[in-house]
Amino acid sequence: MITFEEIRSLLPQKYPFLFIDKVIEFEEGKRILCVKNVSGNEPVFVGHFPDFAIMPGVLIIESMAQASIILFRKSLVTQQSKETVFLLASIGNARFTKPVFPGDQLNIEVIVEKIVSKGAIVQATVKVEEKAVAKATLTFGIAEKSALV
Repeated sequence: MITFEEIRSLLPQKYPFLFIDKVIEFEEGKRILCVKNVSGNEPVFVGHFPDFAIMPGVLIIESMAQASIILFRKSLVTQQSKETVFLLASIGNARFTKPVFPGDQLNIEVIVEKIVSKGAIVQATVKVEEKAVAKATLTFGIAEKSALV
C-alpha cells in the first residue's frame, strides 16, 4: 500500500487539487487501484451544484490521471528525474454512466496498455460500490520540464 504522504510526494498537484487518498493495490508497470473519498466539504460543491452536489466529470478524469501518474512514478523510477513530467495528451472513449455524489467512495483502476520512452496509454475505470461510473482511455506524454519551455 502507498500512503497519503507518499502520494503527496509523487504527485505535482497539491491541495485542493489532490484526488487520490490511498493506493490499495499496485503492480509495477501494469496496474494500480486507488481510492478517493468524495466529501461534501470539497470546494467544488459550492458551485457544482449548490442545491444538487455532483462531482464534475472533469475531476473524475483528473482522478484517473493522478492514479496514472502514481503508477508511472513508481514504475519508471530509473527513467525519470525530478524534472520529468507526465502530461495528459488525450482522453478517448470517455463514458460517464452514473453521477458521483458526496459520500461516495471512488475506486480508480488504471491498467497500462502501452508504455514507451515518450508516452503511455492506459485504460481507466472508476467504480462506486462495484458499479462503473466512468471509463476512459488516457494518453500521456512524458517529457522533461526544461524541454517544454
